[in-house]
Amino acid sequence: MDGTPTDVAAFILAGGKSTRMGTDKAFVVLDGRTLLARALELARAAASDVRIVGDRAKFAAYAPVVEDVFPGCGPLAGIHAALRASPADLNLILAVDVPFVTLALLQYLMKRARDSPSAMATVVRSGTGWQPLCAVYRRKFADAAERALRAGRYKIDALFDEERTQVISEEVLQAEGFSPDVFRNLNTPDELASASDRNAPR
Repeated sequence: MDGTPTDVAAFILAGGKSTRMGTDKAFVVLDGRTLLARALELARAAASDVRIVGDRAKFAAYAPVVEDVFPGCGPLAGIHAALRASPADLNLILAVDVPFVTLALLQYLMKRARDSPSAMATVVRSGTGWQPLCAVYRRKFADAAERALRAGRYKIDALFDEERTQVISEEVLQAEGFSPDVFRNLNTPDELASASDRNAPR
């Protein structure tokens, strides 16, 4: 896509177990498209280098795949694998199950990250907590992630105190015209059934 930034790599985290959904969330269909297809389209509009973090055998047909260096250690391992594989300093991390995130929001996060070269992570903190799976990380964040993984600490949020973090508050997000509800993720069949583009947060 013309005008797509080349200084950012985008990674879709698709390696979750999808236990509550009962089937692989990446291939769940919402309004006629799989969550993976929606995430890929969004990521490709935001960055020229787009990859999937997950099982190569499952996802290689859709985009280049990065597999966890620390398998079975949750989303932090996915972020770590993405950053270790990335050619870019700035890296957009996007979970496959947040279908209401918009390109405008991703572009806003990337601009904030570019404008804060000392921040290792640019992440929203809303009323429901941190949003680390729709955030921008500098490649060096992988060092802190690896230290935590090797120590058996898998909580992403804990690293935001340890590393230089640019926090975007819910108030700032709303002032920029974004609803915190865009981070709503789909974990269960009921949540999927009640979701559609028609009632997407604005």
